[in-house]
Amino acid sequence: MKRKLRMGMVGGGKDAFIGAVHRIAAFMDGKIELVCGAFSIDPEISRQSAEELFVAPDRLYVNYEEMIAKEAQLPEGERMDFLTIVTPNFLHFGPAKLALENGFDVVVEKPMTVTLDEAKELKTIVEKTGRTLCLTHTYSGYPMVKQAKAMVKDGHFGKIRKIVVEYPQGWLSRLSEREGNAGAAWRADPKKSGLSLVMGDIGTHAAHLAEYVSGLKITELCADLSTLVEGRILDDDGSVLLRFDNGAKGVLMASQISAGEENAVRIRIYGEKGGLEWANEDPNNLIIKMLDQPRQLYRTGNAYAAPYTLSSFATHNTRIPAGHPEGLLEAFANIYRNFAATTSAKREGRTPSPEELDFPSVDDGVRGMAFVQNVVASNASNEKWTKFEV
Repeated sequence: MKRKLRMGMVGGGKDAFIGAVHRIAAFMDGKIELVCGAFSIDPEISRQSAEELFVAPDRLYVNYEEMIAKEAQLPEGERMDFLTIVTPNFLHFGPAKLALENGFDVVVEKPMTVTLDEAKELKTIVEKTGRTLCLTHTYSGYPMVKQAKAMVKDGHFGKIRKIVVEYPQGWLSRLSEREGNAGAAWRADPKKSGLSLVMGDIGTHAAHLAEYVSGLKITELCADLSTLVEGRILDDDGSVLLRFDNGAKGVLMASQISAGEENAVRIRIYGEKGGLEWANEDPNNLIIKMLDQPRQLYRTGNAYAAPYTLSSFATHNTRIPAGHPEGLLEAFANIYRNFAATTSAKREGRTPSPEELDFPSVDDGVRGMAFVQNVVASNASNEKWTKFEV
């Protein structure tokens, strides 16, 4: 019998920004319900969170270990189906590993882990158990990002030559981690966030977007990382030269000290015949620039006639008619919807469609951690170029 998928959550308690975003996204299509959680290391915050989210008192747990153990003992018709992990980076690996080993699928915030070895171990567990792991690289959920990917794949621009991707923010332009900003505090702590602040937090988004849209893989890189706010331990700004597996060259910039910027994610890709441009701050628009044609603007939700028809991947992830803005929450929800459709299909013994399978997976998580590790190694090396080791 078809039913909603039952979600458990680790982290994401009362007043936690990203936990609320995950819940809104998960609930948007009416295919998922929250049934249990361990929402905070503070018992009172966790209790208040469960009350506000209408989670039954007997399904509120002290920690993820207790939750996974007790949920696994419940009848199949009652236990959670998957676990969403919205904790700081250093608390991703433990609950993901335990959930997968106990038969639960997983949705986890990026980066997937704090080390490449942990990421590889999760991939081994996913392959061994047959479970599904979804990584929330949100920008891949936008319809026009999917349209861009489809056009590149169809050869619209010819062989890809150049990829430029940037993610400037300004929220860490001050020493916010010592000014009571809890989000800044754990991100700036290498024990909790990993080898890199800027590359782990947002550089992985940029690297994933470059590989996702282009369909190419990074093979070598040359990185320059900086810590520009005095007193900060980890890097807060970085630039990376990239080489891809088809010979294309690229530039990636990630910065959290670009004062005045919000989330100005932008990608430009250029091929032999033309290029594209997409920006997070104007997500309904995809700009196409061909050598011998006027500049073209593709818009979300339009029923264009051939040869300008939007791809099935773009239309599958479009929710409302043209002219109505779709943003971060809808893109986030697209990832949850595709994950839910895939896991439900597996439970029903059917094969998910290519559109349903189009969400970031454990493989993207491994490449994300490899990116961080290789960037840090390149920055510390005297060599100009570092081979992208996975």
